[in-house]
Amino acid sequence: MGETAAARGLGPRDLALALVVCLAWAGSFLFAAFALRELPPLLFAGLRLALLAVAVAPWIRLPARGQWRALLALGAFNGALNFGLSMASLKLSAGLSAPVIAQQCYVPIAALLAWWLLGERFGWRTGGGIALSFAGVLVLGFDPAVLQAPLALVLMLASACAIALGTIAMRRLQGVGALNAQGWTAVIGVAPLLLASALFEPDAMAAMRAASWVAWSGVAYSALVSSLFGYGLFYVLVQRHPVAQVTPYMLLSPVMAVLLGIVFWGDRPGPALWIGGAMVLGGVLVIALRALTRQRPAPSPEPV
Repeated sequence: MGETAAARGLGPRDLALALVVCLAWAGSFLFAAFALRELPPLLFAGLRLALLAVAVAPWIRLPARGQWRALLALGAFNGALNFGLSMASLKLSAGLSAPVIAQQCYVPIAALLAWWLLGERFGWRTGGGIALSFAGVLVLGFDPAVLQAPLALVLMLASACAIALGTIAMRRLQGVGALNAQGWTAVIGVAPLLLASALFEPDAMAAMRAASWVAWSGVAYSALVSSLFGYGLFYVLVQRHPVAQVTPYMLLSPVMAVLLGIVFWGDRPGPALWIGGAMVLGGVLVIALRALTRQRPAPSPEPV
């Protein structure tokens, strides 16, 4: 990826690819929500990572010895905790829109963690974006759908924290390719999720045996379309362009997910959700654009 590619930005073909990536990631929320009607959340998350681990097996390579600590942290945070918490949130939530938007807070949280743990500095514009995003979450909390199940919002914010911590771990990885890191994230995250399911979801095996094609389609879509295909295309884009240049386009993913929730899930967002959602995504956009200006590494944008 050269300076010429960075200067001219995303052409029509790469813009089309970015839209495909966003749609693949947006659909993951909807497919997961339908699957979670039949499967408990920890089991669903474990099955997703198990299928993903099998699918990316050809790209998995042993990392250098010094990389294991960061890789284990990545698998624990981005794999087990992220997917376990986010699927539990979707299971409890009365709608898709609020969890979709709340999870985008991983971007400002990652910026704060990078300041605290890595000593990265940010200017007042980035600080304003962080504050705007968190203020938007407070506004989201007054949406009637959120008030029906406030724990769902709390769990999704915890998922965002896990993703942010995983982002910090990813920045410490060296010589580990994107698909290899994704593969190890799946491999490391599978066992804790399945163990937790066995301990806390006593009807999990019965639910898995009774699951319909709808539930298994959700597992397959999440693993193969959202993670493997969507992240694979994203990796193609970041090979051609700086990550910070691609990331702002990925904000279309939560917007598409909200629209899918309205059309196919029956979401009826109220004023608090529209206003709070605009504040959260507006703050994330400010952070992403500042990262582009300074060409900083952007947080990994595929949380679900």
